[in-house]
Amino acid sequence: MSEENIGEGRYLYCIINSDAVQSPGETGIEDNPVYTIPYNDIAAVVHSCIAKPYTTQDNAKAAEWILSHNYVIDCAAKKFGTVLPFSFDTIVRGSDETVSCWLEKRYMTLKEELDRLKNKAEYSIQIFCDHEYLKTKLAGGDHEFGEMKEKMDKMPRGAAYLFRRRFELKIKDALSAEASRLSMEFSSNIQEHVEEMRVDEKIAHVPEKYAGKKLIAAFSCLVREDNTGRLGEALDEINRREGFAVRFSGPWAPYSFVHRFDEPMNANAIQHGEGVENGS
Repeated sequence: MSEENIGEGRYLYCIINSDAVQSPGETGIEDNPVYTIPYNDIAAVVHSCIAKPYTTQDNAKAAEWILSHNYVIDCAAKKFGTVLPFSFDTIVRGSDETVSCWLEKRYMTLKEELDRLKNKAEYSIQIFCDHEYLKTKLAGGDHEFGEMKEKMDKMPRGAAYLFRRRFELKIKDALSAEASRLSMEFSSNIQEHVEEMRVDEKIAHVPEKYAGKKLIAAFSCLVREDNTGRLGEALDEINRREGFAVRFSGPWAPYSFVHRFDEPMNANAIQHGEGVENGS
């Protein structure tokens, strides 16, 4: 299908708590000019495009698009305050009027969500532990492990090999149990200082400085501006513990905590989130 037959669309970045009819001052994906479409006292941050998802088999290009998407949202947050971010590649088929009509229809829901998230941001917390330190600590602090090691040292090589396997499996189970206990402990300490918290099951990228360490816990947290200092102090206490390291990043737009509002605006909406091929 030719681009003429596809028709026009609007790429959606976020909703802002402002009726500003202006550009946030940045360009978006593929250097498209970004501007706002207002309704009442809120607005959508968009760029004009053809009504077609962004697709590529080039992972570097996909990463560039996602960075541009997030950059526009970050700039909007700095300029206008609280934002409601859309997922990457959310596109609606139609004009500015199409978006304006959707804003009118969903105004109360969007306004309530902007108010709920006012003066709050998302932070990422990852807590790592030196695996060998934790293993040594557990083995040295448990009488049963001490007895097993002493017995193993006195065995013939063949028998010791089988016994060592039992010892290692027991240590592995103990490490798993201790990691679970620590995760619950850290979660309890952190929850005192956040509005909402979610456990991150998958971590896309771990910086090189943490390579070789065991990830004990990972959380996404919604935090009020006036609580970030106290949260930082709680994380510093964990970071000062021997064998532990904390990675604390943010603030970000509250991607993980927005009540989803980016369902199709109408029959003209384009399926989003499927615009990048090959696992971007």
